[in-house]
Amino acid sequence: MASDVGGRAVGVRGRRRFPVGPVLLLAVAAGLMWVASRMTWVTVTSSDGLTEPRTDELAGGTWFGALTPLALVLLAAIAAVFAARGWLRRLLGVLVTLVAAVTAVPPFALLTDSGDPGQRGATLAELPGRAEVTGVQTAVFPAVLALAAALAAFAAGVLLARMPRESAELSGRYDVPAVRRAAAGAELDKARSGEDAELTERVLWDAIDAGADPTADPAPRDPAAPPTGADGDRPRGGGAE
Repeated sequence: MASDVGGRAVGVRGRRRFPVGPVLLLAVAAGLMWVASRMTWVTVTSSDGLTEPRTDELAGGTWFGALTPLALVLLAAIAAVFAARGWLRRLLGVLVTLVAAVTAVPPFALLTDSGDPGQRGATLAELPGRAEVTGVQTAVFPAVLALAAALAAFAAGVLLARMPRESAELSGRYDVPAVRRAAAGAELDKARSGEDAELTERVLWDAIDAGADPTADPAPRDPAAPPTGADGDRPRGGGAE
């Protein structure tokens, strides 16, 4: 029994407290958004009838001006993940999903030919009033990168909003330490005596905080020793000693 309890305790010690998966997804999303913001999304060709035809290449940061700031927001969210606990981390997950939704709109519209890219391109390229757009060429790869970034950020937000119970409760770890440590000791005693016990990660951590070693065997009890009560004294009976 001690080896079983010890294995669980070692597993708890080795497990990361911070959600590594969401952090990696946020880093990937921010990196993809930054790369996409530096690439050309739309190429506009125009002519005003007086000069040579003009070609303007509009990068992602120009076509979707919030792309780079949103990438910085995701980087800031990584720091917030390590600082936040409990419901604050869940709220952060909701905010990250909203950022992902905003990020997905422009590349999705570009890939589905929604709106008028020619008119928008003329506005962003600051063409003179007499100029006429003669051609619009859209790049698929940067838009796909931005969509992939949005999907990664959305997945990170969902994972943060649906944190495991033990991660969500880390903020309340010191709410009632005396009660939790006593309960943890009772659960360890049950497990060592062969009874059914709930040896969750929280219970093992509380036992370790209380100074108990979950890997240790219980101290042997003298069969000749009389039973003791909850206060450590011999039970009082009606007979004389």
